Amino acid sequence: MALRALWLLCVLGPASASCSANPVPAGPAPLALERSIPLPEVGGRIDHLAYDPDGQRLFVAELGNGTVDAIHLGDGERLRLAGFHSPQGVAWLQRAHELAVASTDGTVKFFRGDRLTPVASLTLGEDADDLRVDPQSGDLIAGYGSGALARIDPATHRVLGLLPLPAHPEGFQVDADAAFINVPDAGLVIAANRKSGRITARWGTGLRRLNFPMAIDRTAKLLAIGFRFPSTLLLMDERSGAIRQALRTCGDADDIDFDDKRARLYVICGSGKIDVFRRSAEGYSHEATIATRPGARTGLFDPQIDRLFVAAPARGQDSAAVLVYRPVAP
Repeated sequence: MALRALWLLCVLGPASASCSANPVPAGPAPLALERSIPLPEVGGRIDHLAYDPDGQRLFVAELGNGTVDAIHLGDGERLRLAGFHSPQGVAWLQRAHELAVASTDGTVKFFRGDRLTPVASLTLGEDADDLRVDPQSGDLIAGYGSGALARIDPATHRVLGLLPLPAHPEGFQVDADAAFINVPDAGLVIAANRKSGRITARWGTGLRRLNFPMAIDRTAKLLAIGFRFPSTLLLMDERSGAIRQALRTCGDADDIDFDDKRARLYVICGSGKIDVFRRSAEGYSHEATIATRPGARTGLFDPQIDRLFVAAPARGQDSAAVLVYRPVAP
């Protein structure tokens, strides 16, 4: 089945895309498992992660548990927030010193300070999901409902503007004045102007479906998009939508993180693997596949502490945990 999917990708993909299988890597692994942080009494699926660099705290949205953990990476102190309706997105608003949590009931709740005191709750609509912080303004951007991105003022906790979309947004990224959004139910990758709130381009995904995670290589001006059917990493020009490469990757991709220091992409998959790709003058190539744990499909690479966090749900005899990986120089 994998060979058939790869054959279809190569034959039916555009001529500008390269397509290749992943070779067996040589040399040391690019990621080393440094430690495992237990998540006691956490069951079900784990969703997004966020990091507070000043407080050295990792936030974990425990969707199946209805909780969010705040874990101090230095002393291991843990603060658990409860009472959420399937929390999905988490974001640390550094300027406001607040944590934002988006849940499937459509709420975005805000918690302030070291003790994460609740300060506000905003109702957007059903299925509030991925959260991003605008690096320029510090505003919070939330994807939700049957199709919209909301820009939220962290100071007032009010919606400043909406970008309507044709279907529910999954992974999205912001870069300068642009936003790029995966809209898998519409078979699209969408580019929009964040200031005008208007869509500027719609790029169809063709036979590739279920485009969930996305990252940006700002140096090469490329969007890295993960598809689940067939399992593909697509490198797309963020200005034109032209496909530069299509590479086979692990199954059930849910997060992609870019490591600018090493020109690497980490594709984190629910199949229990991390696929590592590295950029060179010739483009991206597969560097290694790292085994994690089944269902561990959510991750976060933070360049300030130079670590990749991967959330592993409880499975069988294994309790839930966050796996902490240290990048190894190529």
